[in-house]
Amino acid sequence: MPFFSELVTMKKHAPLLHCLLFSLFLAPVLDAFAQETDAEVTAAIKQQDSLFWRAYNSCDTIAMAALFSEDVEFYHDKGGLTLGLPALMASMSTGMCNPNGTFRLRREEVTGTVKIFPLKKDKEVYGAIITGEHVFYVTQNGEKEFLDGHALFANVWRKQNGRWQMARVFSYDHGPATKPSSR
Repeated sequence: MPFFSELVTMKKHAPLLHCLLFSLFLAPVLDAFAQETDAEVTAAIKQQDSLFWRAYNSCDTIAMAALFSEDVEFYHDKGGLTLGLPALMASMSTGMCNPNGTFRLRREEVTGTVKIFPLKKDKEVYGAIITGEHVFYVTQNGEKEFLDGHALFANVWRKQNGRWQMARVFSYDHGPATKPSSR
């Protein structure tokens, strides 16, 4: 009789057992679908970076502000540390993007230098670092634009609630530019 009672108990719990087994086999498949690939992260960061620099080069401070986190930290080897979105946007609005100013700055990345590194915790993407070199062109008093400087950059893009924003910005090793952006 013990065999018969064990068989009845197994039949009674069979649906639960099937669900558990199905879940065990399905979990890795669902996990694979939920995770962003490095290629997807790279594409997303390239897109966000492109939007930012387009806004930067046209002094669209509203578009730039939307791409920064509220707690942004900007580290510049010549201009110092700027903490927080209000301070950063005030600096840009009174500096290079001053509507009454006679100075304009345009940035171009140096071809082939940009690299993107996804940041993950427990396979979940929470950010990315983008690094590279860039050159800057200056226009003063409406005169012809000229190549002015070269620098390195490393920016941390953070993903929160499905949205990518620049949280940490490092612009350093500024010096004279000797060649255009296709060095």
